[in-house]
Amino acid sequence: MSYIANTLSNLAQQSAFATMSVGNIIMIVVACIFLYLAIAKGFEPLLLVPIAFGMLLVNIYPDIMKEGGLLYFFFKLDEWAILPSLIFMGVGAMTDFGPLIANPKSFWLGAAAQFGIFAAYFGAIAMGFNDRAAAAISIIGGADGPTSIFLASKLGQTNIMGPIAVAAYSYMSLVPIIQPPIMKVLTTKKERSIKMEQLRPVSKLEKILFPIIVSVVVSLILPTTAPLIGMLMLGNLFRESGVVRQLQETASNALMYIVVILLGTSVGATTSAEAFLNATTLKIVALGLIAFMFGTAAGVLLGKLMCAFTGGKINPLIGSAGVSAVPMAARVSQKVGAEEDPTNFLLMHAMGPNVAGVIGTAVVAGTFMAVFGIV
Repeated sequence: MSYIANTLSNLAQQSAFATMSVGNIIMIVVACIFLYLAIAKGFEPLLLVPIAFGMLLVNIYPDIMKEGGLLYFFFKLDEWAILPSLIFMGVGAMTDFGPLIANPKSFWLGAAAQFGIFAAYFGAIAMGFNDRAAAAISIIGGADGPTSIFLASKLGQTNIMGPIAVAAYSYMSLVPIIQPPIMKVLTTKKERSIKMEQLRPVSKLEKILFPIIVSVVVSLILPTTAPLIGMLMLGNLFRESGVVRQLQETASNALMYIVVILLGTSVGATTSAEAFLNATTLKIVALGLIAFMFGTAAGVLLGKLMCAFTGGKINPLIGSAGVSAVPMAARVSQKVGAEEDPTNFLLMHAMGPNVAGVIGTAVVAGTFMAVFGIV
């Protein structure tokens, strides 16, 4: 009888119930909310499902993230900046840079959206973060998860990488909720209804030369951006060259999805209650939201200015796509424009600033690294 009692007692002590805290329960509830948003509402399920499930697992079984645990090895790939670089390759292989080449003015809209990064940087300094931590946090404003992880790793901010990554990916996923109210407040119905002229055709030669030229120019000026910009442009060269279809398909499909699984679950697994439920995390999440809102607003406001200078030829809504969430932000520009006029097609116009935002955020990250002497 005592044997049975001891066995049952040991089983009870080994169960998750024995060590689960109120904080763990809160994080499990948050994970379930994320799963609901991803599955029931369709909010970027490719990102939210693995992140939410990693969050769920680590708050039930914390050892899965400790040294030697399964997700510990996944997370080391984040720290070594391997997964973010591979993500960029996949993004490049999936993305048509034609709209940006056809309308180079889109670069200005992508640059304007980076304003949120610098706003968050000075905000983080004011909140007491050191300069490197502030730089790592500020990149959340670009709504670019891979770059956020890459910069946090390079600047030695692995202790806050989890909150930074979760905030960045969460805001990427919630673009359809966060951006539209800002876009509507800053624009008039007339501006939202502007129909833009069809973009000029872009030749195959232009599409082939673009990734090569961008890689050379940006890497010469900021060599520290080579891992991100280089992989982004390599993936795009796979796509546009037309001679390595197998590599393009692998980078944009199988490899991309494998990396998303590894990165998403490892990012989610950094959100244990002990690491996540504290004042520092709340500050990071708040700063990330402020940065993202400022970036969206800056892009729209520059869009309004360009609209005025061109005599109403540019729809300011495409400025919101200057953040790096590809192609989510461009789809939101299309959706908000279509709400005013169902015959208005802004998607391809918005893809120009959207791609420019990806490049811009990587350049800003490289600038921070250069400032801090990181090679």
